[in-house]
Amino acid sequence: MTQALKSAFRISDKGQQMLLALITVAWTAVAAIGAILAVFSPLVFDGPGNMRNPVAWLGFVLGALFWAVCMIGPLVGWIRWRKGKRTEAWAAMAAPAAWAALTITVLQFIPG
Repeated sequence: MTQALKSAFRISDKGQQMLLALITVAWTAVAAIGAILAVFSPLVFDGPGNMRNPVAWLGFVLGALFWAVCMIGPLVGWIRWRKGKRTEAWAAMAAPAAWAALTITVLQFIPG
């Protein structure tokens, strides 16, 4: 019975390392776009009453720090990779994608 079961698809360590490098380059390029977003993030307060709107403040913080998450995520990913914690490395590499999704979602709810 054990011969009938197939093993799961697994990328080699060298392949995973190449994929991590590719993702690092991609997040570094996206960080440049995130820096532009950080410059324009105070514009969420242009609408009337947005200075007292907690969702606007959350959108401001998420937008202003997106570039930093794009730089820190891969750095932490590589540190975790070197320590042999592969799952945590991939989670750190995915952090900028989750941050971007959260930022886009929050910015949809800011009036004005």
